[in-house]
Amino acid sequence: MTGRSPKVVVIGSTYVDMAVRCRQIPSSGQSVVGSALSYTATGPGPCQAGQAALCGCEVHLISKVGGDPFAEMARKSLAEFKVNAEYVYAAEAKNTGIVVTLVSGTGENAACFYAGANSAIQGQDIDTAEQVICDADVCLMHGGLPREAIVRAIRCAAVHGTKTILDPARAVESRCIGGQAEGDLPMEFFSVDILIPNLCEAAEITDKSAATIRTAKLIGSELITRGAKCAIITMGRRGCMVVDRNGADHIPSFDVELVDQTGRGDAFAGALAASCAVGDDIRQAVKFASAAGALACTKFGSIESMPSKAEIIQLLQKEGLDVLPNIP
Repeated sequence: MTGRSPKVVVIGSTYVDMAVRCRQIPSSGQSVVGSALSYTATGPGPCQAGQAALCGCEVHLISKVGGDPFAEMARKSLAEFKVNAEYVYAAEAKNTGIVVTLVSGTGENAACFYAGANSAIQGQDIDTAEQVICDADVCLMHGGLPREAIVRAIRCAAVHGTKTILDPARAVESRCIGGQAEGDLPMEFFSVDILIPNLCEAAEITDKSAATIRTAKLIGSELITRGAKCAIITMGRRGCMVVDRNGADHIPSFDVELVDQTGRGDAFAGALAASCAVGDDIRQAVKFASAAGALACTKFGSIESMPSKAEIIQLLQKEGLDVLPNIP
């Protein structure tokens, strides 16, 4: 890929997180006084796109916001991370997705998700962005959007030979998007190059127990038999299980001081896409992504906790791992 930056297109939901700090989280019928308020762009779309951009990639985000002031806030945040928002569509009749988070003085939190415009993204939105999917080295998708859009994106990427990475997560908001029932995943979900469910999601998909690392290996093997070329089962502090037709390997996590694990999954996914975009070996890419996920846990917040490429490389070198990416 000499002469150009690796290209990643991210397809995921966009939210604005309204975080209120208060002495205690109110119970039913109770009112409390807040001590601080912050607004931040968040969600798998902005966070994963921001991480891939921090790793040196040219990134496009395909998402949808509403016709309200929060939409401009989200676009401004994406611009700060140098993420191309040309295909962040506007659903003028809807509000931008919102997460209202209450954080107590002891660190406990409670949140309410409102899907808003995220529920309005459609297959035709993917069709409009076909050229950026065609030009991308990797298409990274999050399953919390309407399935029609994700399936269309998988098919589009397959036609153009773009590598696909899918987190099949059924997030809180996806339980009601488009009135869809949970049900089985579409068969197209198992045709991607890399599936990256967490252990609980993977166990739900395969109807297996998620108790041990050994179980993760069996779950990953079943996902391969269903059609995925590679399954990466993420297990937080227990690391990752990488399963493909060449075998299964456990990739340990990095030992860091945990401050806030909110951004861990998105940092992992964005860094994985960046590493895969330059053709890194999948196990090398997972180590790079694991370092990004670990570093995101050392800071508060979501998109603001995404680490830079330099920080990721520094952690890898500190651990004595010669897995530096080919990203320019």
